[in-house]
Amino acid sequence: MTFALHLIYWAAGFIVLAEALNKLERTAPCRRGLAWRVRTTEWLKAIAWMLLAVGGAGALASPFLPNAAPSPQDVCIVLGFAVLIVRTRVKEG
Repeated sequence: MTFALHLIYWAAGFIVLAEALNKLERTAPCRRGLAWRVRTTEWLKAIAWMLLAVGGAGALASPFLPNAAPSPQDVCIVLGFAVLIVRTRVKEG
């Protein structure tokens, strides 16, 4: 059971990290000419994707860290984001 949780956690972390870096590349909170509301939205989006990238990277690094076994809650959170990402990609075609 523990190995399965680690494997699911690692795979979901990989998906989340890849998508977060992809989306983060497209945000532009410092772009010229943005209204304050749009700029604020862009900053919030960038911060959210940065946090997801850090979380995904942590999931990828967890097998190499001592005492870094993911809890079932951690696995569910990362897996939930991964499922949403894959669902969006499938929906887009």
